[in-house]
Order: sequence, then C-alpha cells, then structure tokens
Amino acid sequence: MMAPDPLPMAELHCHLEGTVKPALARTLAARHGVDLTGIFDDHGNYRWRTFADFIRVYDAMSEAVRTPEDYIDITRAYLEEGAAQGLRYSELFVSPFHARRCGISYTTLIDAIAEAIGDARRRLGVHARLIATCVRHLGADHAEDIARLAERHPHPLVVGFGMGGDENHGRPKDYARAYAIAHGAGLHVTAHAGELAGADSVRAAIDDLPITRVGHGVRAHEDPALLPELAARAITLELCPGSNLALGLFGSMREHPIKAYLDAGLIVTISSDDPPFFHTDIRREYDHVAHVHGLSPEDMLDITRNAVRSAFCGDGLKKTLLADIDAWQKAAPGV
Repeated sequence: MMAPDPLPMAELHCHLEGTVKPALARTLAARHGVDLTGIFDDHGNYRWRTFADFIRVYDAMSEAVRTPEDYIDITRAYLEEGAAQGLRYSELFVSPFHARRCGISYTTLIDAIAEAIGDARRRLGVHARLIATCVRHLGADHAEDIARLAERHPHPLVVGFGMGGDENHGRPKDYARAYAIAHGAGLHVTAHAGELAGADSVRAAIDDLPITRVGHGVRAHEDPALLPELAARAITLELCPGSNLALGLFGSMREHPIKAYLDAGLIVTISSDDPPFFHTDIRREYDHVAHVHGLSPEDMLDITRNAVRSAFCGDGLKKTLLADIDAWQKAAPGV
C-alpha cells in the first residue's frame, strides 16, 4: 500500500538566500573560489550567536551565490525538499541587493528564479511566488530603489514587496515612500516587525505602512490591546517559531504564543524563515507546533488555509490550492 501524501503545508515567510544548506553553500563556494572559513561550526552547521552575528554569517554565505545558475540551484533545492515534505505553496523573499553585489541585474535574478519555480511546478506540483525585499538597515533610499526596480520591471511571479533586516533601524514611516511606490505598482506588501523589537514595532508598522501581513509579529502580545486590533483588522502574522527559539525570544516551544494567538482569533501562519540557519524546515515547524501545543491535523490544515487565503497570489491559484487541501482532508483517514 502506498504511503499517504503528507499533510499539505504553505509558508509565507522564507528568505530564498536563507534556504541554502551548508553543503550547498560549500558547493557554490568551491564553484566560485569563495572562502567561507569561519561561518561553520565543528559539526558543519552555520555558526552564529547573536542576531548581528547571524546577519554577518548570512551575508558571508551569500557571497558564494554569484550567478543566475546558482539561484536556479538554490530555488530548485528548496522546492524539491519542500514538495517531498508536503509543501504546496511558498512565498519567497528575494533580495536584489545581494544579487546586485555580484553583478546580477534584477531582471536576470527574477528570470532565473522563475525558471526554477516553473520547473518545480511542472515536475512536482508545488507553487511559489516572490516578494522583492529591501534591507531595513540600509536605509530609506535603498528601500525606494528596490521598490522602483519592482515597479519598473513587473513580473507575474513577483507579487509582493517586503522589508527585512535590523528592525531597530529607523521607523516604519521612514519607509512609507518605498511602500507607496510598491503598493502603487499593484504589489501586496508586508514588513518584518515585532521580532527583535516589541509590540510598538508592530503597531507602527500596521499604522504607518499599507500592509496586510506582519513578518513575525510574535511579540504583539506585549501590548494586550494590540491582539484584538490585529484580529479586527484581519492582519495576518507570518510566525516563524523555530527562528524565534533559535534567536532566544522564547525559552521553549511551550512558551511560544502561537496557541494564544490562535485562541485570540488572530490569523496565524507558520513558516521556516531561514531554515538551515535555525536547524529547521517547514515540516519540522508544523510538527513541533502541533506536538507541543496539542493541535490536531484539522488545526494544522486550518493554518495552511490561513496561509493560502493570506497569500499574495491570484484568486485562481488560491481556489485551486484550497480545493486540493479539501480533497486531501476528505481522503485522509481520521482527519
């Protein structure tokens, strides 16, 4: 008897460059003669201690990503692994800044990634879309530059604009012009907030930027008045529990507020963020949350549905994905 397909998953918060596993990083480094000394521990994993150190290691690893072919290999590896685990849909943050450093233009970058996405869809049935991302600690001018790139060079797979980087740099309203450009170009928008900074960061992001989703938002509970506001405004939280634990925001999964957020009526999704850096992947995220917080397969399917409904893709694909999830549930014994 064939094993049933794994429970369908979808993630909205995953940095493409952050999916590169150490083995692939070494392959790319050897391909281009890049020295990655110092970024791995004795077990071959990425070595970092603080968020600033994580950014340093992340940027060092990214130096080994030099060509469009590298981006094809990275995207293919991520989608192949995800599809085998039950991933049906993913939105990937892509940083034109990192590509530009090695001479890859925005259009060349997007075309390369799109090639791999199309191949994965045809071979594996997994769908993906892209979110062009600026780096907050590089400032407002940089953010506007990335927004202009996405505006000038529209692509059917680029459906959003976002902002990562050091959340404590500047204020959300400093980046309002960049968001206006992207939003005016028809892109959906999201922003990292409430990860390294507290609930005030979330409030500022949802008040000063035209976002419908918050990247992380895991510290929103520090302001009790914010949770009902997030629920009332139907703001989706792109939660990344494994990332939160690795960065020391919570001591254990039991302390993580995801169950409290669900109970409060918030729209919650689960993602892997930068999976190999945090010793996780999307399947581990789903399994760990379900096990520790006592969530049923039906509960986890509802989280997948949250992600699909909150996705930046078109309504046609959402309808297809939701129908696939319903069909899986109907066919799954005891679910």
